[in-house]
Amino acid sequence: MQTISIKIPEEVEVGKARMIIASSLFDQGILSSGQAAELAGVSRRTFIEQVGKFGISVFGETVEDIENIDKIEL
Repeated sequence: MQTISIKIPEEVEVGKARMIIASSLFDQGILSSGQAAELAGVSRRTFIEQVGKFGISVFGETVEDIENIDKIEL
């Protein structure tokens, strides 16, 4: 793995910043859930449980997909 350094203001919680970055990379398909969890510094289970707080589905659906579920013809 590569290492980067990011300067963030004191009032920004480091764990939350790591989770935001990891969630974004997971959402873009760059990282797996396990890799994203490692980057965020949490277990894979915790990552999967918390990633939804950032508007990201572990199942690949967007918010629009879920909102339009009743419009799908079977």
